[in-house]
Amino acid sequence: MDDITATDPALRQAYARCRRLQRRHDPTFYVATSCLPRRTRPAVHALYGFVRGADELVDGPGAPQDPEERRRALDRWEQTLREGVVAGRSEHPVIAALVDAAQRVELPLEQLGPYMDSMRVDCGPVRIPDGAALDRYMDGSAAAVGRLMTPLLEAPAELREEIAALGIAFQLTNFVRDVAEDWTLDRVYLPGLPEEDLARGLVTDRVRETVARDVSRARALFARTAAVADELRPAMRPGVRVARAVYLRVLDRIEARNFDVLRPGAGSLWPTLPSPRGAT
Repeated sequence: MDDITATDPALRQAYARCRRLQRRHDPTFYVATSCLPRRTRPAVHALYGFVRGADELVDGPGAPQDPEERRRALDRWEQTLREGVVAGRSEHPVIAALVDAAQRVELPLEQLGPYMDSMRVDCGPVRIPDGAALDRYMDGSAAAVGRLMTPLLEAPAELREEIAALGIAFQLTNFVRDVAEDWTLDRVYLPGLPEEDLARGLVTDRVRETVARDVSRARALFARTAAVADELRPAMRPGVRVARAVYLRVLDRIEARNFDVLRPGAGSLWPTLPSPRGAT
């Protein structure tokens, strides 16, 4: 893709913008992306650029205060993508890259519908009541992105749901790691977390048991999908393995803290990342 986009300065700038967004806001997956073949990276950056744009409309410094206005902003973002797909091009400096990437790789962009539905949930206070509701949320927020990644990883169709499950493992790890931060945003994703304990910053037995339950579930998902990388073409394997290893290390650190995810300095749960390979 690098050679193709080099012939169009506007597209080259659009892809570069998406790459910078991923590097700034998601260093873990930026490092993992840098381990993919050079021809694959621009489309992954473009996909990230779109989902990051949606996130900014919900949680960014310029996000509307009113939940309904946030949802309308997401509607406009999604509509801009639809218009770009129909036209085969977009003037938006992020969506232009995704429209182009979808034409080259045949991305299943319909999966962004469930993703955007989960983002709309985040526009107001979040209380996930049970496991079924959490599964529905993560099917949009994570599994859908995994399905979009399947053709980018040049994976066979029969691996699609396993890659989706790996996406859920990543998402669930994020939820466990970010319990304290999400509470400040008026969000409780893990069913059963006692709000009275979160409000007081107390790591009670109930908190530990709930976190331990979902750490165990994340580990089970990582175990179930352990063979995914081996089923990919050799050039695609390192990126998947890097991301998986980083997230498993996060779970290790949470367990080492006896499931205390409310302690100040939660950022220390992230291991030191290697330098991106071949990325600029």
